[in-house]
Amino acid sequence: MDLKIRDRVALITGATGGIGYETAKILADEGVKLVLSDLQIEDLEKEAKSLPTETICLKADCTDQGSIDAMVELAYQKFGTIDIVVHTAGITGAKGHPLEMKDADYREAWDIDFLSAVQIARATFPKMRENGWGRYVTITSENAVQPYWDEATYNTAKAALAAFMKNLSYQEAAHGILCNSVAPAFIETAMTDGMMEKRAKEMGVSFDKAVESFLDEERPGIVQKRRGRPEEVAAAIALLVSERGSFINGSNLRVDGGAVQSVQN
Repeated sequence: MDLKIRDRVALITGATGGIGYETAKILADEGVKLVLSDLQIEDLEKEAKSLPTETICLKADCTDQGSIDAMVELAYQKFGTIDIVVHTAGITGAKGHPLEMKDADYREAWDIDFLSAVQIARATFPKMRENGWGRYVTITSENAVQPYWDEATYNTAKAALAAFMKNLSYQEAAHGILCNSVAPAFIETAMTDGMMEKRAKEMGVSFDKAVESFLDEERPGIVQKRRGRPEEVAAAIALLVSERGSFINGSNLRVDGGAVQSVQN
């Protein structure tokens, strides 16, 4: 399917991650020029050489407005604009009883999982408004609407991000900018690999057995009985940033295999 975004320019943060890079691959195949960003870009630069589109890799700290602004300015120098922003950078943060988490734990998750999205928007929206066209997609989580007891720092930041994106969508559609989020659950990424490796060690079982028991005990709504794949999330993102998704605005699109067991978002 032609997504009708050929020759657009997309910025993808957290591009070394599975979801970020799979999104880059889809957009590259659609003829989108790419600005790929992360804190560590050495391996990313090697991988990006295989993408069938003009691509630059830029190092940036998404918790620092100055670093973001500098990255965006370099992108403008190269391509003249940024039309699409896909902000995938994030962390799981500290886990435990909500009142046993330190202020620093909450601030870390807040800065990386929430405030970075505000700062990215500040840097990129003026040009999108000027152009009268733009797409902004962030990554929330099932945790934004179905919080888990030991993940209060992550739950709080992701819920705030979902609310922020809805709020932003009301203001920016008049400028031609559509704002949406995608809410994955239990995707095959380095983040969930780490979770399952820790679980396997604690239970004294194999990695696959840890995944199986986690699905049975913690995510009964995922009836496919598997983790999602990064490319399955990337496909949803690609729709949201395209002309094919031009009437989707302010959504928090679940790509969770049914993990969230409710009708409402």
